Amino acid sequence: MPSPPRATPPGIDGNLKHVVSGGDDAEWMPFETRKLYTNAFIVQDGKVLLGYKKRGFGKHKYNGFGGKVEDGETSQEAALRELEEEAGITAPLEYAGTLLFLSEGSDVAFHIDIYRAEEYSGTIAETDEMRPEWFALPSINPQGPEASSPSIPFAQMWDTDVHWMPLLFSKTAFVGRADFKREGDVFAPHKWWFGVSADVELP
Repeated sequence: MPSPPRATPPGIDGNLKHVVSGGDDAEWMPFETRKLYTNAFIVQDGKVLLGYKKRGFGKHKYNGFGGKVEDGETSQEAALRELEEEAGITAPLEYAGTLLFLSEGSDVAFHIDIYRAEEYSGTIAETDEMRPEWFALPSINPQGPEASSPSIPFAQMWDTDVHWMPLLFSKTAFVGRADFKREGDVFAPHKWWFGVSADVELP
């Protein structure tokens, strides 16, 4: 069951329907500007391709493949470039959703366009930054060689991924926001909201 409705957070536009939210009762963090990023996922045969981050921000976490949108690039061009740089493959990426992430003490929001594809070209390869691995989707019993794929390691991912990734897997376009507080070297979410277009029928 969806959690109780909460007002759409600042920075999120459109006629939207609440899906899940949580956290404390503090105000949403203010921000002045956005930096554009991308994150791409390959979803195929009951599995999802994730990358284990070997260095930099998010080190030791699993995530999709993506990064900053450079000057002169569209969001999709950046997503394609990052996928090839980090996993050695190309794919017919399609827009899947948008996330807005904020961190305590910063007035810059991470605006992340999410992409997905169900096929790819090339040979998946480990790079200096990412180690790609296949994981089984929740509630799916794959057949054949992929049956041995481990479950998605949500405990080694950003804490809010578990809330929006089911929408990604079901091909339901989504939008969301999460505000994080830094506790030592850990970024912990203190408030989050995820939704879909108001005309989308949810199970």
